[in-house]
Amino acid sequence: MADQMNLNQVRIVDPILTTIAQGYADPEFVGGALFPAVPVMLSGGQIIEFDKSSFQRYNTSRAPGTPFKRMELGYLGRPYALLNKGLEAVVPRENQRDASVMPGIDLAKIKLNGVMSILRRELEIEQATLATDPSRYDSNHKIALSGTSKFSDPSSDPIAAIDSWKENIRATTGMYPNTIIFSAVAWKAFRNNPAVKARIQYTQKAVVTIELAASLLEIPNVKVGTALVADSSGNFSDVWGNNIVMAYTALGSLDSAVPSYGYTYTMQGHPAVEQPYWSNESKGWVYGVAFERAAVLSGITSGFLIQTPA
Repeated sequence: MADQMNLNQVRIVDPILTTIAQGYADPEFVGGALFPAVPVMLSGGQIIEFDKSSFQRYNTSRAPGTPFKRMELGYLGRPYALLNKGLEAVVPRENQRDASVMPGIDLAKIKLNGVMSILRRELEIEQATLATDPSRYDSNHKIALSGTSKFSDPSSDPIAAIDSWKENIRATTGMYPNTIIFSAVAWKAFRNNPAVKARIQYTQKAVVTIELAASLLEIPNVKVGTALVADSSGNFSDVWGNNIVMAYTALGSLDSAVPSYGYTYTMQGHPAVEQPYWSNESKGWVYGVAFERAAVLSGITSGFLIQTPA
């Protein structure tokens, strides 16, 4: 037993449990739609940022035998540093018959999912805080709604408004946004707006769904941020507040050289589950998860922030 404990305390990565942790998904966490994960090898470096040169027309003509012209995608911008996050969970010996036997995968998975929920919620808060900070946007890429312009006002037309703001993104990037995140309160105001509901009266749908919204807005990736966070007094608040963020993002890309609104730089192989070890103090098996990452904006003006839509 002692030899087994010492081996486990070396804390090498457990590949099976790491696969479980990396595969963790929760529909309430949507920040990855704006900040896709990109693996990096170093805990610090410089963000690859983009400007209009990435979208300029180039003269690619060449004479036979002459070298190809060269271009650079992006440039090294502001520095970044990965945040070193980690959390452990204990499987008490009371939860299994024999404390000398490591818990099965199913029991370990339950604990790991709890750990990953906490780690992902923390990341979601960081992503939402970054995306909804008006100081990060220039005057042409944000708007604070009030009065009859709010989507909760029956005289407003959210679809027409969003359609006009999409042009602000295209004007600076050459691309329309492909992602939009509604906070929970903003989504409620949008889907219950009379002008929006009027658009679906012939679709045989009783309510505005996410799929219908994608079609109406011509934005393929529609997400609703429903995550909540509790303060020290137990009071809940919406992680995404009363905001809508739309952007052009590198959907499904694992390459930081692809122009995108933002990225989540993530240490390669993370989140990583360390080899479980026995704790005499806790009287249980301990599972530790390491998660080094940092959400960053790429510098490209491919985002638009809509404040107080509801």
